[in-house]
Amino acid sequence: MESYSYQMVTIPTRRKRATIHDVAVEAGVSRGTVSRVVNDEPYVSAHARTAIEAAIEKVGYVPNNAARSLVMQRSQAVGFIVHEPHSLFLDDPNIGGILLGANTALSRADYQMVSLVIDSQRDTDRVARYLSGGFVDAVIIVSARSQDPMTRVVEKLALPAAFVGHPPDLRQLPFVGIDNRRSARDITERLMNTGRRRIGMIAAALDRDSGSDRLAGFTDALGTRFDPNLVASVPFYTFSDGVEGMRALLARDPDIDGVFAASDAVAAGALEALRDAGRSVPGDVGMVGFDDSSWALRTQPHLSTVHQPAFGLGAAAAECVLGQLRGEEQPADGILLDTPIVWRDSA
Repeated sequence: MESYSYQMVTIPTRRKRATIHDVAVEAGVSRGTVSRVVNDEPYVSAHARTAIEAAIEKVGYVPNNAARSLVMQRSQAVGFIVHEPHSLFLDDPNIGGILLGANTALSRADYQMVSLVIDSQRDTDRVARYLSGGFVDAVIIVSARSQDPMTRVVEKLALPAAFVGHPPDLRQLPFVGIDNRRSARDITERLMNTGRRRIGMIAAALDRDSGSDRLAGFTDALGTRFDPNLVASVPFYTFSDGVEGMRALLARDPDIDGVFAASDAVAAGALEALRDAGRSVPGDVGMVGFDDSSWALRTQPHLSTVHQPAFGLGAAAAECVLGQLRGEEQPADGILLDTPIVWRDSA
């Protein structure tokens, strides 16, 4: 019979958390004075503040934010809700830019951002329960659709919120965004001025305001020249949707000579389909996109596009919810950022 020897494993004792009392003893001051320094309150002498800061460093004191949150009834967290498929959350540079802008502004205000991605009804139910639990003080919502259940949840909870974009049923909830309709009209008119005669559009995400407004702007620009047969509708702002949309347009009209793609990722996919079909850009077909994202400089030729200030949108949304938490009124008609056209070689 084999024999086995066992070695006892000693589990280290968890270090006791330093308290305000420990800091006070080390600094030789009262706990109330330490509390005022920790909470950045006035009426503490420079000498005492220096002693307390040195004591905090020495004893390794870290404020108990959980206890503070219970007292203040604040979590010091803001939810960042994205209503998109998981793959698009990772691939879309605009979502990344909005996220980074929001996080930068929240971090400056000492708020933690909590990312919540909704890709299914189960996600919707889970996030609704999470918000109802009071785990965040406010929310930033990206890519909300018409009749989005998250909009109703936010209204029911009276939760401070800022939407990036403006679904038509948003009513009086605060939002930040851009004028998608005007921007789409302007870049389509610029494309028309290059002499293109058969101009189509790959229209994406028509179930949200950005997609439907960009199609409306395209229609405005063309006026009586608008041909509904030259609009290929695709579900998302993705490269693969651009490929499929461009193939559909070529099948409907091989003589098409101009295309407005609803995003740069869609335009990049459309360029791939045009290359496969032996069509040159901008020689045979002029192409314009929307976003001025990293996609615009990955393509050959580089894309003419509308600059969407993703980082600025995120930062503005964060400032909007922080203002609400401070009790400040927000603009009733929302906050719109500028979107200049960036003209490159694709048209």
